[in-house]
Amino acid sequence: MVHLLPLPGSPRFGGSIDEVVDVAVADAATLIDAGFPALLVENFGDAPFHADQVPPETVAAMTVAVAAVTRSGVPVGVNVLRNDGLAALGIAAATSARFIRVNVLTGTMFTDQGPIVGRAADIQRRRMVVAPDVEVWADVMVKHATPPAGMDIGQAGRDVIERGLADAVIFSGSGSGEDPRREDGELLKKTLPSGTRIVVGSGATVGNLELLLDVADTVIVGSGIKVGGETGNRPDPERARALVEEAGRQGLI
Repeated sequence: MVHLLPLPGSPRFGGSIDEVVDVAVADAATLIDAGFPALLVENFGDAPFHADQVPPETVAAMTVAVAAVTRSGVPVGVNVLRNDGLAALGIAAATSARFIRVNVLTGTMFTDQGPIVGRAADIQRRRMVVAPDVEVWADVMVKHATPPAGMDIGQAGRDVIERGLADAVIFSGSGSGEDPRREDGELLKKTLPSGTRIVVGSGATVGNLELLLDVADTVIVGSGIKVGGETGNRPDPERARALVEEAGRQGLI
């Protein structure tokens, strides 16, 4: 994860878009030097988040930052919090990013932004127009949210693949940096069509990576490679390198 500093228009913006871009590029370089093969850029500093559509200044600022990060040469993804998949597609189209992450692609989740409803129909139709080669990675029962009563992660996963047409399914812990439930991964692996990319969306560490890779084939990591393991800190080169080395031992890289 490349977590962006607060962007223009957000409550904690520091006043300099140059600083936002410089920090993003520096953090990307740290992760690439550690051996990470891909990056995911996210407007993490913009809390409190809009539930769906973000304002134009957010799209503009993220486009500038993502474009700078893509010049690193590794594949880059885009996540526009809280759930603006259409903006993420536009940014990807303008910057040659390779994939987007959508927190709620299908169904409904109850969040601190209120109920968020998936817009798979809009996103997939827009993808065909502006960015047909960009992959859509979708969370199921996304973190920092509560599912409707009776929702089953296995069925939610099938819906996001078969009805939402996602290219990958992401499962996470309950919040940023929280351990994912391995049993969720097991159920997804059992339920989803063979060959579906299953992604760990948060909570991966050197200590649990081996267990998680029994049920997933891709890992997104943020908190586990930050200074002190704290999500809001900058990347720690030693933590980042240790996780990459463990991923190599497990055959992930």
